[in-house]
Amino acid sequence: MTPHDYDFLRNCLKQRSGLVLTADKQYLVESRLLPVARKAGLANLSALVDALRFAEDGPLMNSVVEAMATNESFFFRDKIPFEHFRSIVMPALLAARYASRTIRIWCAAAATGQEPYSLTMCLKQMEHLIGGWHIEILATDLCDDVLEKARRGIYSQFEVQRGLPIQLLIKHFTQVGEAWQIAPELRTMVKFRQLNLLSNFSNLGAFDLIFCRNVLIYFDHPTKVDVLERLARVTAQDGYLVLGAAETVVGLTDTFKVVGEKHGLYAPNVRPSPPLLRVAKPAPRLVAVGAGR
Repeated sequence: MTPHDYDFLRNCLKQRSGLVLTADKQYLVESRLLPVARKAGLANLSALVDALRFAEDGPLMNSVVEAMATNESFFFRDKIPFEHFRSIVMPALLAARYASRTIRIWCAAAATGQEPYSLTMCLKQMEHLIGGWHIEILATDLCDDVLEKARRGIYSQFEVQRGLPIQLLIKHFTQVGEAWQIAPELRTMVKFRQLNLLSNFSNLGAFDLIFCRNVLIYFDHPTKVDVLERLARVTAQDGYLVLGAAETVVGLTDTFKVVGEKHGLYAPNVRPSPPLLRVAKPAPRLVAVGAGR
């Protein structure tokens, strides 16, 4: 692949997925995209680039973007966000939403589904507290193929061994051949949908909690700022945002603030309303009784 071809691919990927590739990542692009070229019946990566130039917005470009996406995920990844969910976020939301008994959660980079399914298992442990509540979990991702795997909820032995306690495996999964499938009642708790974070997502409505972990690290500074500020607009004023261990809002935006000293947990930084301007009323004119003009 020529440097010119590589620059073309870098620009395409940044525009469509936010992924920023440095000049030294050409080997990664070649290793991931060569199978895409072969599947499309193209001789090599140069032919792939030529085809993309001819039809930049077709199915082939979608395949390229999906091939370059990093879909690393595992159950209860990093543990701390789920501890915050159980001990801080849910108690606060249960108190604040007592009247409506409705909570909306968005997993904005759900990959193969381990994150939203980890949340469903946390919620099952709270059944005595959330009976009669409507708790909606929306899980989105850029890639259709990983979302299809998430909808099926079938994971290999290796995947269930990564972060999933054995007691939860036994309780919530059924063995299917050499794999494991999560229980139907947990699958129905999550709605999966394809979505690009670079696109407008205001039509999704407001959320009480947003998990957007391990995706901002692939964006450049302006894209991070843009995504965070748009996330703030769909986060309830008393809601929460959870970022990945290597991510932060510090130095990017003041629309969120750290919750206490809990790393990775943020709340909207609600700005106080400006004070009302008080216009001084003119002093009343005093007129002496019986006085002439």
